[in-house]
Amino acid sequence: MDIASERLFLPREGEIITNVKQPQHINVEQLTPHIGAVISGLNLGETLTTSTIDQIRRALLRHHVVFFRDQDLTPEQLMRFAARFGVPVPYPMVNGITGYPCVVEVLKLPHEQENFGGVWHSDTPYLEAPAMAAMLYAVEVPKVGGDTLFANMISAYEALSPGLAAVLSQLRAVNDADKAAIARSRMHRIGNRPTKNLKATHPVIRLHPETGEKLLYVSRAHTTRFEDMTEQESTPLLEFLYAIQSSEAHTCRFKWTPGSLAFWDNRACQHYPLNDYHGEKRLMYRISLGGDKPLPG
Repeated sequence: MDIASERLFLPREGEIITNVKQPQHINVEQLTPHIGAVISGLNLGETLTTSTIDQIRRALLRHHVVFFRDQDLTPEQLMRFAARFGVPVPYPMVNGITGYPCVVEVLKLPHEQENFGGVWHSDTPYLEAPAMAAMLYAVEVPKVGGDTLFANMISAYEALSPGLAAVLSQLRAVNDADKAAIARSRMHRIGNRPTKNLKATHPVIRLHPETGEKLLYVSRAHTTRFEDMTEQESTPLLEFLYAIQSSEAHTCRFKWTPGSLAFWDNRACQHYPLNDYHGEKRLMYRISLGGDKPLPG
């Protein structure tokens, strides 16, 4: 089936999906016009049918991030669910929990001031093959605060003028794991552990490998400059692009409760965990799914 045909089968907002081999009713509730949907009616700890997994995947491609609430998942169940969509891979800088090397704790303790990854970013663009997707599961959350913002990089690209889009389509950007913006946010977790000089250069305009859509692939956390340009030359244009990416027109906000799970398409969106809950503990489990090398759009 080609991409155009596949899109005809994407679930509409609020649609009750019943065309599965076993009755599993999934409600997809859209959050904003450009990004985010809440999927209800499933227990992710159970073995889901292939048809149900396909419906979730289609909702992910349409909405870029999908959320589930009121789940009660062990690390084993979380791993099993993630593996239905791709290959779980270790995170480059933080060890997984005991017995589950691909399940990483994202933790902020009450005395800590920095939160892990507290900058707008996509995951691991400093790798030659960045993560395809990721899941984050809420174990313990603060009473107030600790929400996460998500932004649609496809609609961010579509907001560009044709002239700027044409210029950007010819550029590549350097992405560095140790850029100061993101490095500060993880020092309390990895200390001075070397990151093996993790850098990669990718197209500024990336082609989504499943939908064929074009998207803007730079991030405040990791992009340092355009290839063959200095940081000083690159910064003004990059700052302009960052402002477009984080515009309210392209974002949604998710309020965590214990048992919530976010599943995002790391190729199509970025996220920003807010750091507004000092004095409280926040514990999440995170899994990355292996991806492929970005193609120019």
